[in-house]
Amino acid sequence: MTLVHIGLIGKTNTGKTTFFNAATLGTAEVSTYPFTTKQPNYGVGHVVTHCVCKEFGVVDNPKNSKCINGWRHIPIELIDLPGLIKGAWAGKGLGNQFLSVASQSDVILHIIDASGSVDEEGRLTEPGTGDPLADYYDIEEELIMWFIKLLDRSEEKIIKTLKRGEDLPGAMEEVLKGVKITAQDVRAALTKTELDKKDFENWTPADDRKFASALREIAKPTIVVANKMDLDTAPENFRRLRDQLVDKIIVPCSAEAELILRRAEQRGLIRYVPGEESFEIIDESSLTEKQRWALEFIKKRVLEEYMRTGVQFAINVAVFKLLKMNAVYPVYDVQKLSDRHGNILPDVYLMHDGATIADLAREVHSELAEGLLYGIDARTGLRLPASYKLKDRDVLSMISARKRG
Repeated sequence: MTLVHIGLIGKTNTGKTTFFNAATLGTAEVSTYPFTTKQPNYGVGHVVTHCVCKEFGVVDNPKNSKCINGWRHIPIELIDLPGLIKGAWAGKGLGNQFLSVASQSDVILHIIDASGSVDEEGRLTEPGTGDPLADYYDIEEELIMWFIKLLDRSEEKIIKTLKRGEDLPGAMEEVLKGVKITAQDVRAALTKTELDKKDFENWTPADDRKFASALREIAKPTIVVANKMDLDTAPENFRRLRDQLVDKIIVPCSAEAELILRRAEQRGLIRYVPGEESFEIIDESSLTEKQRWALEFIKKRVLEEYMRTGVQFAINVAVFKLLKMNAVYPVYDVQKLSDRHGNILPDVYLMHDGATIADLAREVHSELAEGLLYGIDARTGLRLPASYKLKDRDVLSMISARKRG
């Protein structure tokens, strides 16, 4: 199964690695000095959605995912990237390494220290003295400049490809596909900026910037994660972010609270499912005074204020809202909802909006795709053409001349 790749970006000391550890239960180094993360950290987290098991009244036994209390936890990959500073696009700090990896992400979570505890250079400072809004614009500028640099570096190749008769979206895709930019992305950016009406060789620097900004937004959609919401100085800054960044999804978050809850659950101290609005202490007497205080603090200052820690919510929004992915369940036996071995609802695949049964077949197995005839809807028994566009929570069997899945 191809995993969705989520990149975590932001200045150093904003809590990216804490978010990463909370989402993956990883142990990446967390410290207060700049650039603790010198190499990207890769880990597996999960996106969570309602499983179809309860709708069908079956007890499932998943293979490529987990089902917890009727919620399907589907693996995704998170990449914790080295922190950015001004000039990263030109190689300052760890910029080139950071941006080249960021380009491989399908969607980006921009982690901001909403408490204002980070200065312009990414050093820790007195809470409230930093400017989270300025931090946002600093990082956004680095991404746009990186895209301009990519286009500038590829200009000659693009022009040569255009002279061979290829259109501009196709020519750009040829040189930018390595950073997961498609002709469809380029076409959408050209339309948005109205540069589809202007000859590429006559673009001005202002045109380059306008196009790079649109392409960055389309090809690398981004959610702003307002982290450290448990600190006193965060709520006012969160309101500023929300009021100024009106075209962005902004998720309030306390990555540290989520990490504490995940670790406590892992040690058997509490019952907690990532993304839920509450937790249950298993044995009050087993807690130390410090642990009891921390859990009470999280309950009062995070869960009762914001309903959730925000870590799982940000991941879910990124996958289902920004990427518009659909969770689809292929089965072998459409009556029993099982695979060949009798496993009920064994697999779930995240498919892009507009993906077809043929696309799903290719994702499951190349042999299945080669002989694909049609699909069968588990709910209605209807025969579906290979060109049928998949919907979220579809459960279906694929019939192939070579192999049935």
